[in-house]
Amino acid sequence: MINHFDLTDNEFEIEFKNCTLSPSMFNHEAHLRLAWIHIEKYGVETAIKNLCDQLLRFVVALGATDKYNTTLTIASVKMVNYFVGQSNSSNFSDFVSEFPQLKSNFKGLISSHYGIDIFNSTKAKKEYIAPDLLPFE
Repeated sequence: MINHFDLTDNEFEIEFKNCTLSPSMFNHEAHLRLAWIHIEKYGVETAIKNLCDQLLRFVVALGATDKYNTTLTIASVKMVNYFVGQSNSSNFSDFVSEFPQLKSNFKGLISSHYGIDIFNSTKAKKEYIAPDLLPFE
């Protein structure tokens, strides 16, 4: 099995967009990488639109639509964007090393913005819920 790091950013982006990326490669870190790539290439607003569209297509192709969460997708991109603004890194590997909490404490970071459990909320899965504790911007 190969790792998402075995693909260039461009290969990774294209394989995901075309739903040809192996699902075994698409872990939490790969989600973060996809957000980072899209923010760097297209800016945060287009990254949000792209990732919402592409993630939904990906889970539909896998028959796993219950895995898609609109609020979590948008919140994740906004969170990654915040850290991109603080970063000195020029590649994802350095970026994720610079901000290890994105991998090690992601749920804690999300919880600092939301008083509700957006991971399991039916409403959050279907539509974007703005943070009620701390805004992302």
